[in-house]
Amino acid sequence: MLSRLAVSVCMIAAGVVVAASADARTQTLPDPHALTSIVESAPTLAPFQHVRFCLRYPAECKPSSAAQRIELDVRTMQLLDRVNREVNLSITPRVKAYDADLADGWTIAPESGDCNDYAVTKRHDLVARGLPSGALRLSVIKTPSGIGHLVLVVATTNGDMVLDNLTSAIRPWQITEYRWLKIQSATDPRLWNEVKPAEIGPMASQSVRLHVADR
Repeated sequence: MLSRLAVSVCMIAAGVVVAASADARTQTLPDPHALTSIVESAPTLAPFQHVRFCLRYPAECKPSSAAQRIELDVRTMQLLDRVNREVNLSITPRVKAYDADLADGWTIAPESGDCNDYAVTKRHDLVARGLPSGALRLSVIKTPSGIGHLVLVVATTNGDMVLDNLTSAIRPWQITEYRWLKIQSATDPRLWNEVKPAEIGPMASQSVRLHVADR
């Protein structure tokens, strides 16, 4: 009985979304030579709710011609920061009960929602603002406490960056302290692959330290 009353696999907490700050807008770009990209391994099953999402929003799941990376210059970083903050503030955090989560599914721009709704809304908004869909991928992770969570990963020339409803910071994927489980295919968002564990060296740790200042 308790399992059916368990909260959604997303971790939503009041107060985790903070207002924009000057420090975040001027954060230093990571060193592209110190960071690595997410490495995929074997194909895996798509999340059940993502299958339903693609049936509901077929335009969001159209295959891309090729895997793409965007140039992470100051202008692009500002766009990512703006969309991450706007969506984090526009959706009221809501913890869904197990049965409600199955009924509601993933929704673009709802008034209230969980991490799934934040992630798909950010992807939709960034595509609408001109970024290539092949560079914007949803990813399933686990938090340090073992809670399932969904984030948006942006493939850039400076590594893979994470847009997350639990923080206003745009962070390289290696320093999120998450355990990465699966990610959308870059060429076909309907397909998912497992993620190989990250390997972080001293240079990467030093180059990304500035990005966790406003976690």
